[in-house]
This record gives sequence, structure tokens and C-alpha cells, in this order.
Amino acid sequence: MGVSASGKSTVGARLAQQLGVPFLEGDEMHSAAERAKMAAGHPLDDADRRPWLAALAQWIRSAVSHGRGGVVTCSSLKRRYRDELRSAGEGANMTFVHLALDRRSAAERIARRKGHFMPPELLDSQYAILEPLQADEPGVTVDASGTPDQVMAAALRAVTEPGG
Repeated sequence: MGVSASGKSTVGARLAQQLGVPFLEGDEMHSAAERAKMAAGHPLDDADRRPWLAALAQWIRSAVSHGRGGVVTCSSLKRRYRDELRSAGEGANMTFVHLALDRRSAAERIARRKGHFMPPELLDSQYAILEPLQADEPGVTVDASGTPDQVMAAALRAVTEPGG
């Protein structure tokens, strides 16, 4: 989880490969209309996110029912979104890894990114609604300012070692 350009896709794909589990890039589950709205510089609202979260939850339920586990990348900026995803994975050992990145670094990364539907103008809206992991949520916050290898190593420790 985390804001745009925090490294979710890169770290998530590597983490899934390292763990030998399926990977879902949450952005792939956005509808064409949602992508167009964001590309036009308009943030998604809760109503826009509802079908997207439902699709992610369905993928999680399927992974749990098949006993294979998995890694899903998505912003999960609000606690209620994470609660919905957690309820879909009920009975599973679900851990959220918040890739935390300061706004300036995220803006620099977005500026270098090519071909992504998320424009730099929406970054502030993500920070405005970001609700960091709470103490009672299963998960860990990882500093995403390092290299992909450093962030990946910290994420792997977080999900494989007690106390991460």
C-alpha cells in the first residue's frame, strides 16, 4: 500500500516472485472510466473505488480459497479500504506493507515516470486522504526512499520474519 510512485508495483512483483506466489497489480483492476478520470486530473472518490475494491477483494478470496496466497498492490490509503480487503482474506495471514515516501520524493518519481495514467497533479489528493497503518492493523511501514533492492529486502523481512 502507499501513494503513487512509492514503489508498490516494483516491490510487489519482486516480493511475489521471491515468495513464489501469484501477483496482482491493483492498477490493472481499474476500469477504463476510472483510468480516464484520473488521467484527466480528477481523483477517484469512494463511489469510484467501490467496484475496484470489490474486484481486489474477489481476487483475494480466490487466492485464499485456493490456499496459494498472493501479493496485491494497491494504494489502500484509507483504513476502511484495508478493512474491506482484510475481510475478504478472513482466515488468511494478511499483512499490509505500507511503502511510506515523503511527498517531495514521490513527486520526483512521478515526474520521471512515463506512460502511467496517474498524473502528478493527483499526488496531493492521495496524501490528503492517506491514513497510515494503525497499531491494531496487521502490517508494517517500510521506508520507501531507498533503492528498490533495499525496499524489497525490508518488505520481505516484514512479511517473513516475526517482528519484521
